[in-house]
Amino acid sequence: QVQLVESGGHMVQPGGSLRLSCAASGFSVSGLYMAWFRQAPGKERGGVAVITRGGLTTYAGTVLGRFTISRDNAENTLYLQMNRLKPEDTAMYYCAAQPGLIRPWLRLRRDSYTYWGQGTQVTVSS
Repeated sequence: QVQLVESGGHMVQPGGSLRLSCAASGFSVSGLYMAWFRQAPGKERGGVAVITRGGLTTYAGTVLGRFTISRDNAENTLYLQMNRLKPEDTAMYYCAAQPGLIRPWLRLRRDSYTYWGQGTQVTVSS
């Protein structure tokens, strides 16, 4: 059974950093496309970052240069390091996974992923 459990969400001041974790079970994080999405109140869930089976990464333009997606195959965990956080980064953050191939232009689309975690809240506020 595939399960994804996020953790690490917190309230932080603008300019601060957080690291989110997504513990996976039922499959290996190295064998699937893994991604982070976020959803703010009243907004659509949008892709933040994705890492392919081969380790290639893609980022949304709004987080490029500030966020880093990575995985630890031994721990079977996906991470999102978030630096220089802004109030507009406030959202519920979700981990997602998808077996099989995802074309590059589809990798940040919500409907490209089958498996989802329950989310972890990130609030950036002074």
